[in-house]
Amino acid sequence: MTNMDNDRIVEFPALKDAQGKLDAKRKSLAGIFAEAGPDYDMSKVKSVQGDTTAKVAFIGQLNAEIDECKGRVDELLVVARAAGAAKAAEQVESGSKDVPDEPYTKSGQRKSLGELFVASPAFKGYRTGLGVGPAASLDLELKTLFQTGAGWAPESTRTGRVEMFPTRPAPHVVEFLPQTTTSQASVVYMEETTYTNAAIETAEGAAYAEATLALTERAQQVRKVAVFLPLTDEQLEDEPRSQAYVNNRLPFMLRQRLDSQALVGDGTGVNLLGTASVVGIQTQAKGADPIPDAAYKLFRKIRDDGFAEPSAIFMRPANWEQVRLLKTADGQYIWGHPSVPGVPTLWGVPVVETTAAPATAAIAGDYVNFSELAIRRGIDVQVSNSHGTYFVEGKLAVRADLRCALIHYRPRAFGQLTGL
Repeated sequence: MTNMDNDRIVEFPALKDAQGKLDAKRKSLAGIFAEAGPDYDMSKVKSVQGDTTAKVAFIGQLNAEIDECKGRVDELLVVARAAGAAKAAEQVESGSKDVPDEPYTKSGQRKSLGELFVASPAFKGYRTGLGVGPAASLDLELKTLFQTGAGWAPESTRTGRVEMFPTRPAPHVVEFLPQTTTSQASVVYMEETTYTNAAIETAEGAAYAEATLALTERAQQVRKVAVFLPLTDEQLEDEPRSQAYVNNRLPFMLRQRLDSQALVGDGTGVNLLGTASVVGIQTQAKGADPIPDAAYKLFRKIRDDGFAEPSAIFMRPANWEQVRLLKTADGQYIWGHPSVPGVPTLWGVPVVETTAAPATAAIAGDYVNFSELAIRRGIDVQVSNSHGTYFVEGKLAVRADLRCALIHYRPRAFGQLTGL
């Protein structure tokens, strides 16, 4: 506050009391942090009783009380300033006080040079016969001011940063799938669909038991993921960064879509076949179980029936939050203290938080050994003006696409946790 602000604040007991309480609580909080030291070691704090959890809770409560006191002081200051301003105006009107440093009249008009000088201590001192009056500082306004409207407008240059639209990052899912290349229109492989192990101990001269094996040909078609963006010749010519921006954004769209297809693609038409739509995968309903218990049952099915080891579980952040915030009866976090860094895991299986996963389900499986993303052609970006009437309109079509096939070799090595 300026000196003039201080002069116009009317002090009263309530304001003084509120300010005193605020200062006392701030001093108390500073004392606690001084005891804890730069490492915030709560064991060194002796002014607060209890363990670390209790001391941290006390600090939070004290901080809330400081906020409340500060709000009360601010409210009272508004009242005090209003009261001070009213008192000063009353004194000026009654003639008991001059306000030479006010450059405005009561009606809100700016005072002239003469009015300011007549009201100054310099003029008043001279009139009383002091000979040399005191100096006066006058706040003047030039009639013609060299300012923004009459001079140069400020020039602002963009920083170069482009804040992207908030959307799901990519890749986040396909990085957990082994990637290969293919030169075919489909990936064809054989699956052992019948396996009867008849091996048994046999007496001398007795007939051997007959085993049964059968293979079935499987195929996953290569599918195309594509997108295009129209833009003008001028945009590419006049803004050097526009080409890099488009070349970055379109491939990002393809990877983002591929992430979603890898988990929930339904395999119909030109869609890829995502894990959730593969026939024969394991399923486990959450039911009344906590998420960790239900997830373990799903992992156990993958191990018992699929003879595989889950390498990842894909889950929405809102669903993982229910696990991450689980606490014991005395308030201790079960899945690790908030300050503990590292990759989150569920029973040793890495948890991948992604909104590509279904809203009410989590998807898990042995992606390392029994899945494959076969790339027929990687991301390709092309530009042409031959689309429709683009040539005569000075427009360009920028397209990007990729071709790939997604394979789940052993359906029972994957599973879905439902009912989240």
